[in-house]
Amino acid sequence: MKNFVTLATVALATQGASAHYIFQALAKGTGKGVVYEYVRRNTNYNSPVVDLASNDLRCNVGGATGGNTSTLELNAGDQFTFTLDTAVYHQGPVSIYMSKAPSTAEEYDGSGDWFKIYDWGPTFNGGAASWNLKDTYTSTIPKCIPSGEYLLRIQNLAIHNPGATPQWYVGCGQINVSGGGSTTPSPTAKIPGAFKATDPGYTANIYNNFKSYIVPGPAVFTC
Repeated sequence: MKNFVTLATVALATQGASAHYIFQALAKGTGKGVVYEYVRRNTNYNSPVVDLASNDLRCNVGGATGGNTSTLELNAGDQFTFTLDTAVYHQGPVSIYMSKAPSTAEEYDGSGDWFKIYDWGPTFNGGAASWNLKDTYTSTIPKCIPSGEYLLRIQNLAIHNPGATPQWYVGCGQINVSGGGSTTPSPTAKIPGAFKATDPGYTANIYNNFKSYIVPGPAVFTC
């Protein structure tokens, strides 16, 4: 019996880990990119961040600085794609944020202002909600933002287990934007600080009377 319990515990732990995932590559256009070439390497394998007050919400555990991460050259208006090790498994929104570095993206810890450029929320149809759970996410650098180096951050807020603490799967790429404009993006927010435990999108029960949803964080910036 003891061996059976031990094996069952290991199996459950393995199953839980296999349901996790990592944003690990970034590329220009719709390509899949090279793992950790332009995305900061995390040190918590595929585990999520769960503390709303943690600086790890910015760029994941171990992602406070660039280390050996390269910086991707992009033009304002270019498409880019984040790729995971496996498709997003847990229901919840996926969002993309940017924060301009005071100097280089490699040295930047993400303590400045962040603005959101895209949300993938749920689609409601016939009383059911569907989520955009994929292994790649493609979006576009706003054409009007100033040129310079930025952190480009992607997150999935996993709200698949109502009553338990939601999970944040986060990755940060380093980019240098050329050919930009002169618009100052707004609204902005600090991370941590942008997300509250009382946010309806954080506390939502997706299995009970789930008919609408507001993605946490500031509104999406558009040019």
